[in-house]
Amino acid sequence: MATFYKTLAQSNPAATTSTDLYTVPASRSAIVSTIMVANQGAADATFRISFAIAGAVLAAKQYVAYDVTCPANGLYAFTIGATMATTDVIRVYASTATMSFVAFGSEIS
Repeated sequence: MATFYKTLAQSNPAATTSTDLYTVPASRSAIVSTIMVANQGAADATFRISFAIAGAVLAAKQYVAYDVTCPANGLYAFTIGATMATTDVIRVYASTATMSFVAFGSEIS
């Protein structure tokens, strides 16, 4: 069993669109240590983060953050240690196109 420590994903999603940030590859599991959210805009914005087991259709029970306000030019760091199995998905959503998301963690094969 090998562990790979890495930046799992980066995204600057379109406004008001649920976007897959990271999908655990085949034959791997993952531990998401931190998700960073940055608002690069001059106005407050909101964001959402969800975890979908086996890539399930988006549902209310998957959200770990929902319409959280990020101040203008601000950031959030979520240190969570989330465990994920093959095909599990992290999805993100932002109220504006000025938000970026980065997931850090490890993949295990």
